[in-house]
Amino acid sequence: MSARFRPMPSMIRRLVAACACAALTAGVACPVSAEVAATPETTTAETGTAQKGDPKRGRITPFNGAVLPDTGARPEARPGTDGAMDNSRPGKVLKGTGGAGVYERMGMTLPALPQERPFEGAVDEAYGAFQRGYYLTAMDFALPRAQGGDAAAQTLVAELMEAGLGVARNPKEAAFWYAEAAGNGDPAAMFKYAMMLIEGRYVARDKVKSLDFMRRSADLGNASAQFNYAQTLVADMPGEKGLKAALPYYEKAAGQGIADAQYALSQIYLNVEGIDEDRRAEARSWLTRAARAGYDTAQLDLGIWLIEGIGGARNLEEGFAWMKKAAEGGNVAAQNRLAHLYVNAIGTRPDPVEAATWYLLSRRAGLNDVALEDFYLGINDEQQQAATHAADARGAHPARRVAGLP
Repeated sequence: MSARFRPMPSMIRRLVAACACAALTAGVACPVSAEVAATPETTTAETGTAQKGDPKRGRITPFNGAVLPDTGARPEARPGTDGAMDNSRPGKVLKGTGGAGVYERMGMTLPALPQERPFEGAVDEAYGAFQRGYYLTAMDFALPRAQGGDAAAQTLVAELMEAGLGVARNPKEAAFWYAEAAGNGDPAAMFKYAMMLIEGRYVARDKVKSLDFMRRSADLGNASAQFNYAQTLVADMPGEKGLKAALPYYEKAAGQGIADAQYALSQIYLNVEGIDEDRRAEARSWLTRAARAGYDTAQLDLGIWLIEGIGGARNLEEGFAWMKKAAEGGNVAAQNRLAHLYVNAIGTRPDPVEAATWYLLSRRAGLNDVALEDFYLGINDEQQQAATHAADARGAHPARRVAGLP
C-alpha cells in the first residue's frame, strides 16, 4: 500500500496560479535570462566589514599555535606562553594562561563518558522481534496482547497480516486489527485505517469516518496523516481558504521531513496572499529541502527559481545543476527545459548535441516543443546522429511523468 495519498502537484499549482514557474505546457521555452546575480559580499579579516568583488571563501588564520599554511612550520612561542597566537597580528604570541596548548590537548586522554542511565521503560518483546526480522515470534508475542486490547500490539498484528510477514497474507483480517487499534487511539493505525476507508479497500468506503481518523492521527503527530489531511482540506476547499486551513498541517509534516509537504509549503509561502514576510522568505529554503530529499518536481522548480531569481538571488550554475538532476531522474519537463539551457548557454557552455539529446528524450515522452524542433532540424547530420545515440543510451532509464501536468 502506498505510504500516503498523494495527489499530483498540479493541485497545489492550480490553487496558487500566481506561481511563475507553474506553466509547464508543451512548446513554452524556458523564460530565463543570462544575467548574472550581483557580486556576493564577503567580510574582511581585519575590519569585519563587507567588501564587494571578493568571492565567498573560507579563510585560514593562525590560531593556538597551529601550523601556518605558508611556512609549514609551527610558530615559536616565547618562554612562559602556551603558544597562542594573536589573530589580529599574525606572528605575535599572546601570554599563556598556563593551561594545555593545542598540541598537548590533542595528545591528552579524553575524560571518561558519564555513566548511561539504565533503561526503565517496559521492554516490548513483540516489536523487538519484529525489528530483528523474527516475524513469527513477533506475532506470538503480539497476538495475545492484541486480543487483550493493547493498541500498539493490534497495530503490529495488522502490519504483519497486511504484508504477510511470518503468517499468510490476510488484508481483511489486517483491516479488522487496524480498526481495533485506531479505535483504541494508536496514531499509526488511525492513518492506515483512514486510508482504507477513503479508498474502500477491504472495508466499506466512508469518507466522513476516514477524515475523522485522519485528523485525529494528524493531531497526535503522525507525519503522513498531517500531510494527507492537509491535502484533503485543499481538495475540499479550493482557493486560498483551503490552503490557509491546510497550512498548519503542511508545516508540521514538512518539519518531520515529508518532502511533498516541504514542496507544498514553498509554493504557499511564495504565492498566497497574507503570508507574513518572514515565512515568505523561507520559501526557497523549503523548496531546497524537498529537492535534496529527491522530489523531482521540487528539483525542477528549484532550478527555475535559481535561474529566474525567484525567492532569492539568481545563481545560474546552481539552477542548471538542479535542472539537470531532475532531468537525469526522468522528469520530462526538466529534460525539455534543460535542452533550452544548453541551447542558450544558461548556467553552462552551449552544447548542441546535449541540447538535442534532452529534447529527443522529452519529445519521445510526449512533450513537443516547436522551438526545440526548429533547433534540432538546424544542426548538422553528425550532431543529430550523436544526439540520437545518446538519447537511445539514456532511454534505458524510462522517463517519469511531466511534473505539474495531470
